Amino acid sequence: MESKLGLDFQKVEYARSLAKGIATDVQSFVEQYTTVAVERTLCRLMGIDGVDANDVPLPNVVVDTLKEKGVLSEGALFFIANAMIATGLCPQEIAERLGKGELDITKVVTRDQKRIADVLQPVIDSSMERIRQRRQRREHYLETIGEGPKPYLYIIVATGNIYEDVVQAQAGARQGADIIAVIRTTGQSLLDYVPYGATTEGFGGTFATQENFRIMRKALDEVGEEQGRYIRLCNYCSGLCMPEIAIMGAFEGLDVMLNDALYGILFRDINMQRTLVDQYMSRIINGFAGVIINTGEDNYLTTADAVEAAHTVLASDLINEQLALMAGLKEEQMGLGHAFEMDPMLENGFLLELAQAQMTREIFPKATLKYMPPTKFMTGNIFRGHIQDALFNMIGIWTHQGIQLLGMPTEAIHTPFMSDRYLSIENAKYIFNNMHSIGEEMEFREGGICRTRAAEVLGKTIDLLEELTKEGLFTALEKGIFGDVKRPKTGGKGLQGVTLKGANYLNPFVELMKGKR
Repeated sequence: MESKLGLDFQKVEYARSLAKGIATDVQSFVEQYTTVAVERTLCRLMGIDGVDANDVPLPNVVVDTLKEKGVLSEGALFFIANAMIATGLCPQEIAERLGKGELDITKVVTRDQKRIADVLQPVIDSSMERIRQRRQRREHYLETIGEGPKPYLYIIVATGNIYEDVVQAQAGARQGADIIAVIRTTGQSLLDYVPYGATTEGFGGTFATQENFRIMRKALDEVGEEQGRYIRLCNYCSGLCMPEIAIMGAFEGLDVMLNDALYGILFRDINMQRTLVDQYMSRIINGFAGVIINTGEDNYLTTADAVEAAHTVLASDLINEQLALMAGLKEEQMGLGHAFEMDPMLENGFLLELAQAQMTREIFPKATLKYMPPTKFMTGNIFRGHIQDALFNMIGIWTHQGIQLLGMPTEAIHTPFMSDRYLSIENAKYIFNNMHSIGEEMEFREGGICRTRAAEVLGKTIDLLEELTKEGLFTALEKGIFGDVKRPKTGGKGLQGVTLKGANYLNPFVELMKGKR
């Protein structure tokens, strides 16, 4: 494509090749390991659900047992298959008996790969079909009632009570929202298990549970049919349960999931080894389920300066893109993140923001880019905040973003009311309609501020990626290159849940979901 910014696409491809090399090094590490979260995900794919007498989720019961006995490296599927062969029970029955202390699934084992494959195949087929049917349901809605135009209008609900979230989500859809994101309760990303059932008590958000996903999906389908357009549902699979929440989302028909290779490391102090292994399996699931992932590069600019650190956002986008491709995600499913986060008092800040948004659009032409609103410099002055959001919306339509996460005039004051969301949606719809074709009409002056800024950011990105190529991503994270946040390779939360794969390890879902079998 011809660059409106005059970008040198040979430099872009060079940057992309550097990012691919960095991601390949990470992937060679990832493929040697599994985690407790990956193994719990495989339990869920075997149909294991529910809790034991102590309200411990049964996938945790199975995996914790294997970990305590020192055999987790062989993988949950190996022992579940052996138990099925030995007892004739289904995986759910095996988990229930294990939870009651009535069964030891590590005692009798066979290494006959054919018998193991034969006993697992019907269960694998069933879970794969369940996900396919969910994806087909979405596609049917899109073919019959359609959806809103891009940029999708994305709003949040965060009451803590799933039933109150439903009321607010349906109201937002009626006001014009295209994507409803249910914010997770504070701290859930640090839980190494997924709570069970419908929940009504959360702080700053609502627990991500499979039942809550089901409740919200049903509510959005109802309002979507009423409004005559499909409403997408978003939740978070970041944190210590990335792949586990991804499979719950696949089973219940989520459309968008927060899924970043680095976010949990930088902003939740989750161990980098754990996160990088977990993100791979979670993205494989998202890819197969047709889910759009949202990455979190915007967060870098809440801790680092948006002018000085812009190249770290682009570098991370390029690395996230390559890791996503390795997991089988299509470019159209990549909601790569960037943000409108410069100081509003900065002279020509709008032009610098415009240059970066256009640059991101040109470098990732197929991606469903996620553009984030101003937050760092929102002060509680709702009138100035509404203008900041308006400028953000202008750039969103000008540069053809994929997902426009709407800013709220009351940002920095409280969780938004329905009336706040109405004003934000009204703001975006007015600007998107009134400036609909501005991107096609306007050109960027050669030698001007926008072209110069884009070239500068791309150049710094290449310098950074060359540095990362020499040092590797793990070392870069230890040095605090992203977001000015330093994380040790053996520190953070969840490292004890990482284990090398053993000789009998198997996970057929990787190749099946990536379409290689």
